[in-house]
Parts: sequence; C-alpha cells; structure tokens
Amino acid sequence: MKLNEIRDNPGSTKARIRVGRGIGSGKGKQAGRGGKGQTARSGVRIKGFEGGQMPLHRRLPKRGFTPPSRIVYNEVNLGRIQSAIDAGKLNPAEPITLESLIKAGVVTHPRDGVKILGSGELKAKANFEVATASKSAAAAIEKAGGNLKTLRKEDARAAT
Repeated sequence: MKLNEIRDNPGSTKARIRVGRGIGSGKGKQAGRGGKGQTARSGVRIKGFEGGQMPLHRRLPKRGFTPPSRIVYNEVNLGRIQSAIDAGKLNPAEPITLESLIKAGVVTHPRDGVKILGSGELKAKANFEVATASKSAAAAIEKAGGNLKTLRKEDARAAT
C-alpha cells in the first residue's frame, strides 16, 4: 500500500447537493428555501416569533430560582463502600477520600466532594476524609471502629 492508494471506505462520504442550478436539478429556483421573504434570506431572527401575538415563552410565568453557589455532592452509601472494600478496590487501612473513591470506581465525577449516607452496613474499620456525612453514617463509622474527618467549611465552623 502506498500513500497515493489510500481511499475512504465506500459510502463514508456523501456528495454535497448543488442547489440553485436550474429547475431540472430538483433543487433549482428557490434552492429548497421555500417561498420569498425574510426566511429565504440568511440571518433570520424569528425563532419565537408568532406573527405579533405574544410569544409562548413570554406568556408563561417565570418559575423557580437557581442558587448561584449551589453545592452538589456525590452521595455514597456505606453498603457501597463495604462492597468496594470486599472486592479489594478500596484499602480500609488507608484513609478513604474522594480520590480513592474515584480510583476504585465508586464515584465517577469529583463534583463538590463526597457525602457518606448511612444505608447499608459497614463492617471494616476505616478512616474517612470526606466533605460531609449523615448522622447515621457517622454513627455507623464510629461503631465499626473507624473515624470520620469532615472537610466541609460549615461542619468545621459548627464544631468550634
């Protein structure tokens, strides 16, 4: 094989349609743009326009509020962490952090940290360094013999 013999796979490219080249071509006269007027030209700006009637997006009321500094946690149950420890993906001797959970495949995206929830049972003694945890999860971690260090600023202020 030589460089001049390399070709695309058959059918991988389509020939472009040449518009406006006579009525016999099937795409002549108005070239598939319909009739005359504003929409036949380029730069049309009438997406929500309804002929002068108040557009739907302006007739409907505004609803809700999006907080600018919303915090989104990865919520992980204790049962999921225990199954990762049982599978050998997490080492309970090392502190369980966001990075270790991502490496183990328990969490896919970092987001704003990890929140440990109390569903499931934790048998292994493990140290946690996470953003926050529910009260039931914190109690279960202490009961299993591990300890919990929260990294969230609000929790640190409440502890002092």
